Amino acid sequence: MDLVERALAGERLAIARLLTQVENNTSFGQEALQRLYPRTGNAHIVGLTGAPGTGKSSLANQLAKAIRSRQDAPKVAIVAVDPSNPFTGGALLGDRVRMRDLAGDSGVFVRSMASRGALGGVARATSAIVQVLDALGFGMILVETVGTGQSEVEVARLAHTVIVVDAPGLGDDVQAIKAGILEIADILVVNKADLPGVENTLRALNLMLEMFPQTREQNGWKPPLLRASAVNGEGIVEIIDAIFRHGEYLKTHSLWTTRERSRVLTEILERVQEILLEHWKHQVGETRLNQVVERVLQRELSPAEAVKYLLD
Repeated sequence: MDLVERALAGERLAIARLLTQVENNTSFGQEALQRLYPRTGNAHIVGLTGAPGTGKSSLANQLAKAIRSRQDAPKVAIVAVDPSNPFTGGALLGDRVRMRDLAGDSGVFVRSMASRGALGGVARATSAIVQVLDALGFGMILVETVGTGQSEVEVARLAHTVIVVDAPGLGDDVQAIKAGILEIADILVVNKADLPGVENTLRALNLMLEMFPQTREQNGWKPPLLRASAVNGEGIVEIIDAIFRHGEYLKTHSLWTTRERSRVLTEILERVQEILLEHWKHQVGETRLNQVVERVLQRELSPAEAVKYLLD
């Protein structure tokens, strides 16, 4: 059996190696993704986003454990996007360390990946990784974003259900308004509810939900505001119920297909941009590009004039 067939058979080492090929965009990875793509479209993709320190990793860990404890539980995958080292491009992969207690469950697969400088809280290869896991039969895929606080909204284009995680005492109420995070929330969770100040955070978020109407298409869905504590398991069952309820709501109101269409369109446009940019850079040539950069540095051209000159 080749690597794809072994991964489909559930061999965990094969899955890990296949994901590495896809993440690195090798020729084999591209071919494997094409082979697997007809099997996709079955997973419920759940995004976990929010500022650093809100406990997203611990929450994802608890959600996966609780989902797996249910009758007829789907297989669960966690894709944890970590910040990249600016010099090596690698990541600390701290999320995998936090989720060690999931290791004994063959129905759970955890994949950490580096953001590699991508904005929006998710890596450029995240969508491809999610597609592979979907094709391999993981019915629930949790995507945990970097947690930069200002550029997390990209996960809304990838996930069916977006959970925005806040925590008391972090000043994230104002941050959420600045980042536009509330507008993408399908479910709002105040984690670390065992800490002081949780009631103030809940009140502030309730007020903001009333002041700022949802801009993501909801068709009558009102994002529930839930309190939880990943440390002691408080509120985990309520969050899972809200996830499944939202999934059913999307399907009932024909929004599941709408979000799938939006995700596919976004991915196609992003890939077109990447290919066109590489083609353009090859046509212009490094020498000419550097010459124009020098002219901008010498103030002979403005950046806007440089772009017009290069395109002409």
